[in-house]
Amino acid sequence: MFELEKMIDEESIKNRVNEISYEINKVYENQELCVICILKGSFLFTSDIVKKLNMPVLLDFMIVSSYKDKTMSDGNVDIVKNIDIDIEGKNVLIIDDIIDTGYTMQEIIRETSKKNPKSISVCALFNKQPRREVNITGDFIGFEIGNEFIVGYGLDYKEKYRNLPYVGKVKQKCKK
Repeated sequence: MFELEKMIDEESIKNRVNEISYEINKVYENQELCVICILKGSFLFTSDIVKKLNMPVLLDFMIVSSYKDKTMSDGNVDIVKNIDIDIEGKNVLIIDDIIDTGYTMQEIIRETSKKNPKSISVCALFNKQPRREVNITGDFIGFEIGNEFIVGYGLDYKEKYRNLPYVGKVKQKCKK
C-alpha cells in the first residue's frame, strides 16, 4: 500500500482534457483521424479525449509493456498487441498516459510508421522530461511533471489505483 499525495485533481484533468481536445480538433478539422490508445494506462484519458473530437475517428488499441511491475521503465519495450485497423495514408494520433524515458514511445512510433500512415502525432497526459533518454516529444501534452511516480486516472502500480479520479504522487510505501 502507498501513501499518496493528491497532485492533480479531477477538475484540473477535465479542464486540460477539454483544452487538448480543442487543439486536436483545430489541427485535424474536417479530416479523418485514427486514434491509437496505448493500454492500459491511457484508457480513461483516451476515452475522455475521443468523446470531444468533432471529426470521424477510427479507434484501435496497442498493448505495450516496459514497466513490468516496477516504478521505472527499464528501456526494454514489448509490443504485446498491435493495432488491427489499416492506417496506411491516414492521420494517426497515438494517445499514451506518460512519456517517461521515451523508449516506449520511440518503439510505438517505429512500429506505427511501418504501416505507412500519412502523419503521426503524439498525445500524452504527462510528460516526464527529467527522465528522457531519447529525443521524443509530444504534440499534445496534458501536464509536465518531475521525476515522481504517479498513479490514478488510468495509471497504475501493479494494476492497482487506475480507478482513482485524480492523479496522486506516491510518497512512500505504507506497512500493510
